[in-house]
Amino acid sequence: MGRLFGTDGIRGQVNKYPMEPELILRIGLAAGSYFRKNARHGGKQKVVIGKDTRLSGYIFETALTAGFCASGLDVYQVGPLPTPAIAFITNNMRADFGVVISASHNPFQDNGIKFFDADGFKLPDSVEDAITDMALDPDWKWEFPAPAEVGRARRINDALGRYIVTLKNSFPDHLDLDGLRVVVDCANGAAYKVAPMALEELGADVIKIGTEPDGLNINYGCGSLHPEVVSEKVREYRADIGIALDGDADRVILSDENGNVLDGDQIMAICALDMLNKDCLPGRKLAATVMSNMALEVFMADHGGELVRTNVGDRYVVEAMRAQGISLGGEQSGHMIFMDHGTTGDGLLAGLQVLRIMRETGKPLSELAGLLNLYPQKLINVRVKEKKPFEDCPTVVKACEEAERKLRGRGRVLLRYSGTEALARIMVESENADLVEELTEMVAAAVRSDLQGE
Repeated sequence: MGRLFGTDGIRGQVNKYPMEPELILRIGLAAGSYFRKNARHGGKQKVVIGKDTRLSGYIFETALTAGFCASGLDVYQVGPLPTPAIAFITNNMRADFGVVISASHNPFQDNGIKFFDADGFKLPDSVEDAITDMALDPDWKWEFPAPAEVGRARRINDALGRYIVTLKNSFPDHLDLDGLRVVVDCANGAAYKVAPMALEELGADVIKIGTEPDGLNINYGCGSLHPEVVSEKVREYRADIGIALDGDADRVILSDENGNVLDGDQIMAICALDMLNKDCLPGRKLAATVMSNMALEVFMADHGGELVRTNVGDRYVVEAMRAQGISLGGEQSGHMIFMDHGTTGDGLLAGLQVLRIMRETGKPLSELAGLLNLYPQKLINVRVKEKKPFEDCPTVVKACEEAERKLRGRGRVLLRYSGTEALARIMVESENADLVEELTEMVAAAVRSDLQGE
């Protein structure tokens, strides 16, 4: 039947497949039926539903609630909250699973669904496939409970406060943010209330951007996709740091006090070195995807650590972290996972950890950011007719071999296909910026030749 779920749940344009109300209702029925059948305990099963600020969130919240209640589950709706908050609340309330209605950094016309298990981790492929099979089978016979056993739906009003408490608990009791000026850009998304409140409760002087959602302006010209906005405000208000979140606040991009932008790799370097120096990075390992800059790999090796590479997607980073006992991981795009404090990417938590390091060291962010000198890196997307294995494309193979010869072990070439579009992604990085330009164009031309019929 094919898969509904990608690396970060189900996602698409509102009122088009798969984000159609009828199908989302069936997903609610399927997920409810699965968890009811595979209950870990007796009694009524519980599910937590959260969302970001998209107008269409009302549609899918209602559809999922109907499916869950019809399946016999009680539903706890928490309203707009960051994705990591839903993962936390699911575990905190001892729910059987949690659901986030969000399309993350995508524009308002898109939406998505992602699930967390009772421990706050994303569901394994096998469970997603089981839910998919039921939802897409038009002849599936639902085993509905008796009328007196259907579920109830209720609003949970203290979820925001619970999440703020756990964020503050990640910050040392003897420290505060008094005297620090922080610009926070919430992308008119799920963190528009919680992020400023958490920072203010810790004592920061907070300048807010992107905290007036109207259902249509999420991620529009603000947030982590537009870090130049927070950088400009940092310079304007002479702030100490800028924190730019995305629509569901599971990723973060920072600005130092001079308005210079720090990506996920630079944030990971700052946090990894702090943990290495304190001997609290298990195995001296950091997990990151194949997209992370080679400079991060060199940085970890220079400090007696190791960078563990994973496939693209924070779920794969988390899988590697759990398998190898790694406590810190992330993506260049800004997903940051602190396993000692949470189970998924958390942009606000990452910002607080950097603020903690600034406080403990007494150093401005610009000085901390100087730890990592990123290699020049270029990414090109090439539209293809088919996603043929690259090793079966002779021109591509020859171009990659030539590129590797010219790099002489001081750079790398990475080819992969997009998980959602007919695109080949070509990335080259090296200490030599001119060589990066040359080799990226050479490999891209080879991809066009073999996969576009040119």
